[in-house]
Amino acid sequence: MNTVIVGTQWGDEGKGKIIDILSGEADYVVRFQGGNNAGHTVVVGNKEYIFHLIPSGILHKGKICCIGNGAVIDPKVLFQEISDLKSAGINASSRLKISSLAHVILPYHRILDQLRETKRKYKIGTTGRGIGPCYADKITRCGIRMIDLLNPVVFGEKLSDNLKEKNEIFKKVYKHPGFNLASIYKEYLNYGKIFSGYICNVSSLLNKAIELKKDILFEGAQGTFLDIDFGTYPFVTSSSSTVGGACIGTGVSAVKINKVVGVAKAYTTRVGEGPFPTEFSERFNRFIREKGNEFGSTTGRPRRCGWFDCLMVKEAVVLNGISELAVMKLDVLDGLKKIKICVAYKYKGKEFKEFPQDLEVLQSANPVYKEIPGWPNYVIRPKVYQDLHPNARAYLDRIQGIVGAKINIVSVGSAREDTIF
Repeated sequence: MNTVIVGTQWGDEGKGKIIDILSGEADYVVRFQGGNNAGHTVVVGNKEYIFHLIPSGILHKGKICCIGNGAVIDPKVLFQEISDLKSAGINASSRLKISSLAHVILPYHRILDQLRETKRKYKIGTTGRGIGPCYADKITRCGIRMIDLLNPVVFGEKLSDNLKEKNEIFKKVYKHPGFNLASIYKEYLNYGKIFSGYICNVSSLLNKAIELKKDILFEGAQGTFLDIDFGTYPFVTSSSSTVGGACIGTGVSAVKINKVVGVAKAYTTRVGEGPFPTEFSERFNRFIREKGNEFGSTTGRPRRCGWFDCLMVKEAVVLNGISELAVMKLDVLDGLKKIKICVAYKYKGKEFKEFPQDLEVLQSANPVYKEIPGWPNYVIRPKVYQDLHPNARAYLDRIQGIVGAKINIVSVGSAREDTIF
């Protein structure tokens, strides 16, 4: 079984926990896009792990974990993640595979990311990790790939060529002194030596695994509405975070994908700038943020919070071909007297029952809500679906009826065992 996990909102839905759980049944776990602008948090016992590049399946013994060609890699961050795992008693050396075709984030990408944001009138809310500029170099055909770090001649020529152009831009546009060729060359050649045992043809590896009937779990970062094409552009990430990215980012054909699992939070959150029709008032925002610990695992930034938006998730179900949903953090809604579900938008007298692509509508529309009764706080966490309060079950039934996908997993806490199937 080849399964893709995708977020159905603006990321931070809790994919890390679902990936960790489903990894137990997989042979291979593959990260197919994004970079260290994403963070997947997994809680095992009293230990919390935060992954930015390495698939969280690495916590399961014997699983082969891959970083696909669709991802962009900051070698310094990846080296730190491997070291942190080793300190925690987890050896990734024999189980981590890195695509030779994945692009490399270099120091000038990080600095350019931060400098460009200072020049913009409309801020994107970038993490400043160099993700966008690295993908831009990939598209403009001047990127440096992991395989290049293994070839001193090729790497030196590409880096020299890039810095001739980029240093001129840094000096004349941003008043920045630019970058030293020799120091970057030396540092990144060393990363090439460090990662030489990990770098391989991941596409070939995965397709051979499929021939051998192995189970593969494809791990997406961010969410559907941060997708470069289908997200709330320009307030998006720079990669394909929908199901198509799993094929583009690994070299596995779409006809070999068997199932798509969508992950949605029981409410909605967003980090950074951009439209958010169902966003709470500032006071209620603070309350839910504190109760749900809604702070970015990558940047620590406070997340904006709002009611569940059925238009978003229904659109995500269609775009990704989602057959099953996992609803996360249902416990954060415990104790509320009333809960709202957005079922439409209204703007200039027109009602929208499909997610609009016009940024003006998204920024200015008023949500149309259905209100349902809340449920009390649980003294003991429910273990099976029947243990949920009838109003909580009614909430989930209403959601799956509108968005058109069956809810198969419900999370009521951060630990693995706080999961209802």
